[in-house]
Amino acid sequence: METTREGAKKIAHDSTVQALNQLLEKNYDAENGYKNALIETKSAQLKPYFTKQAARRSRNANELYKAIRNLNATPVEKGSAKAAVHRTWLDLKTAIVGKNDESILKECTRGDIAAVNEYEKVLNDPEYLLDSKGIIRKQLHSIQQTLKTIKKLKDIVD
Repeated sequence: METTREGAKKIAHDSTVQALNQLLEKNYDAENGYKNALIETKSAQLKPYFTKQAARRSRNANELYKAIRNLNATPVEKGSAKAAVHRTWLDLKTAIVGKNDESILKECTRGDIAAVNEYEKVLNDPEYLLDSKGIIRKQLHSIQQTLKTIKKLKDIVD
């Protein structure tokens, strides 16, 4: 019986580490996305906002990195390959079409909606260790607030 309990703990641990690493990648990607948005935008109103969001995602990444280390595991060191391919596609699209503030905000919204979905999936899975869920809830709330703010910003740049 003891072996089964230890095996279940190991599975929960490994699953939690994997989920936290996925969220860590998502934050690396979002930080880079907001830095790119900062470069692309022409709006003096949006530049400080994008700077703040990049910094927030960096803090999120640092918190997740520490949480993974606290589980005696190895955190990922950079964003996902999928995001790198997406950024390359966006660079090509930008070269052909150009970017305006509305399309930049649309991309930020798309990325943050994907992040919210991933955070909610982790929170709703009972398999993951509870110790990590406080950080995840806090970060999810922050991203949800960001989405509300982006909606308001879209109205300004229209």
